[in-house]
Amino acid sequence: MSPDPSYNPPAVPQRSFLRRLFGLRKRLSWKQAFTALKYPNYRLWFWSQMFSLFGTWMESTALMFLVYKLTGSPAYLGLVGFAAGVPSWFFMLYAGVIADRMSRRTLIIITQTSMMILAFVMAALAFLNVVQPWHILVIALLLGVANAFEAPARQAFVLEMVDLPDMTNAIALNGAMFNTATAVGPAVAGVVYAIFGPAWCFTINGISFIAVIAALALMKLKPFVPKAEKTSTIADLKEGIKYVLGHPMVRTITALIAIVSLFGIAYGILLPAWAVKILGGDAKTNGFLQASRGLGSMAGALLIASLGRFHFRGKLLTLGTLTMPVLILVFAFVRWTPLSLLLLFGAGVSQIFIFNLCNALVQTYSPDALRGRVMGVYVFVFFGTMPIAALGIGTTAQHLGETTAVLIGASVMLLAAVLVWIFFPRLRRQA
Repeated sequence: MSPDPSYNPPAVPQRSFLRRLFGLRKRLSWKQAFTALKYPNYRLWFWSQMFSLFGTWMESTALMFLVYKLTGSPAYLGLVGFAAGVPSWFFMLYAGVIADRMSRRTLIIITQTSMMILAFVMAALAFLNVVQPWHILVIALLLGVANAFEAPARQAFVLEMVDLPDMTNAIALNGAMFNTATAVGPAVAGVVYAIFGPAWCFTINGISFIAVIAALALMKLKPFVPKAEKTSTIADLKEGIKYVLGHPMVRTITALIAIVSLFGIAYGILLPAWAVKILGGDAKTNGFLQASRGLGSMAGALLIASLGRFHFRGKLLTLGTLTMPVLILVFAFVRWTPLSLLLLFGAGVSQIFIFNLCNALVQTYSPDALRGRVMGVYVFVFFGTMPIAALGIGTTAQHLGETTAVLIGASVMLLAAVLVWIFFPRLRRQA
């Protein structure tokens, strides 16, 4: 059933802090946390993605540390991030149209196969000991193209596997599996890299894609029915953009996610340099930093999932937008690794509140016929700002230092969160 775009949830009655806290504790339930797993198709998706994302994070961690080892430049780290993200500018809006015109399962299988091939190419270069920085740039660029076409289809695919009332739970579980891999993958990658070298990290990632491709092929889905009315790509694209710009809630959330992507999460690009220059560590330290942030995000996703069909998504989202930049600001001044890990854990919790709940609210307000295009615009904004953020924070760190670069980004995000709190209170009243 398509959600009503004009739906305005009733205001939630105000209660004392203790009553709200007590009510929240009563709502937490591990039985509710895994509601979406009752759907056979989603079970296939969940477990195959868990394995595949583990490999993805192993490769990502190894790739960025290899770049820093080859170049010694934080600016080059930003350049690789830019190369991975820039294809979204050219392809992601079009990919949203494609996600409404063809089977999303087929589109995801094609992109996953492309990523698998690129992982094996990177492994071969590393095994032969001929890898150069420009090789990594090209691989990052091609991976960016595949991601640009997959992202809208992946986001819109959720409602082909579960019913609308369980969508938030499914998105939360997606976040949980993503961040379980984020927590474990980088830490294992750091050890594997140190003992066996980066090639094995890339090889494991290549193998992991086989699980997803097989799971997608095994799913029993409703047949894809293309829309009867034939319109041009430009007309379809305009329809999606017009909806996003014309709907106040979707427009505000999309703008918010742009700020978070542009200023809030870019500090992750600098973690390899941070591990070495700021904390005096090595590949293992980098892996632990990445893993701590991922572990926090996993905990946040499981918290959201355990709430079941709760009705205070706006409040939880607002909490995330305010706490995340504060924690990053403190992190910028810390030089003790254990405390740094703790702060990154907290930032990870806040980050997943933002990402999961923004995604769920946008999909709640998206009509079925426009879902691919609306999510195309959403992920275009999300991923399209990342290359700018990566290039900006890498260049800033190169000239002003890593600490200054992180402080600037977190300060801008905090300012944006405060402005949304003041001028768009409707967001925190969302059920």
